Amino acid sequence: MTNIDLRSDSSSLEARLRRAPASPDRFERARGALAARAVASGLVDVAFARHASPLGTLILGVTSRGVVRVGLPAEGEDAVLDDLARRVSPRVLASPADALDHARRQLDEYFAGRRRRFELPLDWRLAQGFRRAVLRATARIPYGRTASYREVAARAGSPAASRAAGSALANNPLPLLVPCHRVLPSSGALGDYRGGADAKARLLALEGAR
Repeated sequence: MTNIDLRSDSSSLEARLRRAPASPDRFERARGALAARAVASGLVDVAFARHASPLGTLILGVTSRGVVRVGLPAEGEDAVLDDLARRVSPRVLASPADALDHARRQLDEYFAGRRRRFELPLDWRLAQGFRRAVLRATARIPYGRTASYREVAARAGSPAASRAAGSALANNPLPLLVPCHRVLPSSGALGDYRGGADAKARLLALEGAR
């Protein structure tokens, strides 16, 4: 029987750790590599990333189907991640997944005025029934144009359901990609927005809509 000196092994490991130079970049690379392997192995249901934008830090969530969530700064990171864990899967992990890189690049192009249409696969699972129909109708509003809640409700198949359309847009899980900022009250006022009135005004100004 072989005797293993655990104290010796522990001392040797501690010595190696003390000699290893501290490197935050090295740690981040290792963490990113582990996260990427977890996503590739199907161990993660939702990969997310933080992304800096003129509105503040966005939270981007992606599944195997596509982008499932865009969290605006006004919502708060913890609330967005809790929402994903509760409604999609508790297996949520920060990750450098390729789909997030595509979303980051297209968002940067949009904010720089170089992109008028997003070309990303979307995961619609967080909206069902009439709410999903409202979001799909909203996704077809062209860059720089606006529509009223009544018009969007009609395009979704229920012309009298403008209040329900407003509720669907207030809970839009994919703002920016599904441009609910382009929907305004019939009065011409700015109206509500999940990211706040100032963010809505800035987005409309970026597109030259107001």
